[in-house]
Amino acid sequence: MQKIIPHFWFDKEAKEATALYVSLFPGSHVTGVTTITDTPSGDCDIVTFTLAGQAFMAISAGPIFTFNPSISLFVVFDTEAEIEKVWNTLIEGGKALMPYDTYPWATKYGWLQDKYGLTWQLSMSEHHETGQKITPLIMFTQNMSGKTKEAIEFYTSLFPDSHTDLLAPYEKGEGDTEGFIKHARFTLLGQQFMAMDSSGPHEFTFNEAISFIVNCDTQEEIDRYWSTLSAVPEAEQCGWLKDKYGVSWQIVPSVMNDMMTSGDKEAMNRVTQAFLKMKKFDIATLQKAFDA
Repeated sequence: MQKIIPHFWFDKEAKEATALYVSLFPGSHVTGVTTITDTPSGDCDIVTFTLAGQAFMAISAGPIFTFNPSISLFVVFDTEAEIEKVWNTLIEGGKALMPYDTYPWATKYGWLQDKYGLTWQLSMSEHHETGQKITPLIMFTQNMSGKTKEAIEFYTSLFPDSHTDLLAPYEKGEGDTEGFIKHARFTLLGQQFMAMDSSGPHEFTFNEAISFIVNCDTQEEIDRYWSTLSAVPEAEQCGWLKDKYGVSWQIVPSVMNDMMTSGDKEAMNRVTQAFLKMKKFDIATLQKAFDA
């Protein structure tokens, strides 16, 4: 099982949006749709899907959180025909944040926000050194601008099979604060991420619209990640937490995926009602609710 899974919060478009996304990349498909009931947001559709062989999850849970460019999906391409197809599809009903064009760092590149609000950076370049087709890119803005290097050191010290792959700082006169990180690559639990600082006049920063699920095999693992990551007590709910940089995580027992896809609606409802009362997940209590 992929240990860290990007999670997207939609108002009510999770099924529609994921159907579009899986149509764009080979090796992509919807793996499951589960509806949980009697939540504070009513009935919620949970969609699990893969894009280019990588696992993602989405939920339709009401207009509580809104996507913004602080976390985007960076996608690499080998051919101009492929990148143009994806750009032309995603830009329909959306808007360009940086025009699709040729840049010093890429033969073709563009940054857009699709019609659902999710942001994508599409790039074709001979300089790409990533084994992943799609990589989450975390942009530190506002009072977190300048924290990229510190955050990467924090994350890589917490998760096993993690390391920093590249830190490229701004040089004097390059357009942002000298020493801030203009591009970084790092690995957490064997999965690649990107990050950057941006001290521009941005009106956005991290929120719960995009979070990262961490699948844990044991209660000890849950306890360790929770105690180290959680920095905003009021954000703790249903396995969700917010770290000291404002990034949201979901610390989840791996076995919960089996519980919520079992097909036993009564058991799923018992588990749902159990976890709605929790902040940090307790595997024994969830298992007891499931078994009943």
